[in-house]
Amino acid sequence: MFTIKNLKENTNIIMKETAGPFTVCEHIQDRSLDPVNAAAEYYSSKMNIRQRQLLCQVTVQEGNVLQAGAMQWMAGDVAATSGIKGVGDFFGKMIGGSVSGEAGIKPEYAGNGVIMSEPTYKHLLTIDVSKWGSGIVVEDGMFLACTARLKRSIVSRKSLSSAVAGNEGLFNLCLSGTGYAVLESVCPAEELIEIELDRDVLKIDGSLAVAWSADLEFTVEKAGRSLIGSAASGEGLVNVYKGTGKVLLAPVA
Repeated sequence: MFTIKNLKENTNIIMKETAGPFTVCEHIQDRSLDPVNAAAEYYSSKMNIRQRQLLCQVTVQEGNVLQAGAMQWMAGDVAATSGIKGVGDFFGKMIGGSVSGEAGIKPEYAGNGVIMSEPTYKHLLTIDVSKWGSGIVVEDGMFLACTARLKRSIVSRKSLSSAVAGNEGLFNLCLSGTGYAVLESVCPAEELIEIELDRDVLKIDGSLAVAWSADLEFTVEKAGRSLIGSAASGEGLVNVYKGTGKVLLAPVA
């Protein structure tokens, strides 16, 4: 049996959001700084540049998966495993991690207790994966945590052009099923734009998409119908999402 004090009742920590087993903890100020850096920290806090951590509740019924190296501390009867199911699964995850930019082997935590993640200045986005149809595809390097029941797989872009021409990776992490995921974003949730497509097309100039429905077809195409048209429009290549689904879009890079 354990008791955690001076966390939820700490006046310098905001329990900003809870989704499933995950709670986003936001530090209003970093009070561990020396006087030289105090002024910069004060104004950073006013601009919502704050350190955030993820508090994860682990139960016998529901385990959690964290990005490798993300755990700061854990309390209770919690055990970490590799989540690998045989030799084939090991090589599959290693290869998937090498091509997607994510750690292939992500620790799975099971038992009864809590886990706290390492602090980050990025914004933590909580996602209900069940609301994304057949799954949600995540931009490289954004995954932080998810419930263990979610299926994690590597999906490829629809064409090689999306990797070569668009300066994008060819593979991405896809989460599917019923459960919650937490992503690290440079943009806060309240500023993200959600665009729903119904057998339509979305074209984006740059890597502004945070996540998108697995049902969407993603390619990179010339902005105009020809190279001359692209040059005349002042645009080169654009990321194109086609079909029915959703795209989370950051307003700025």
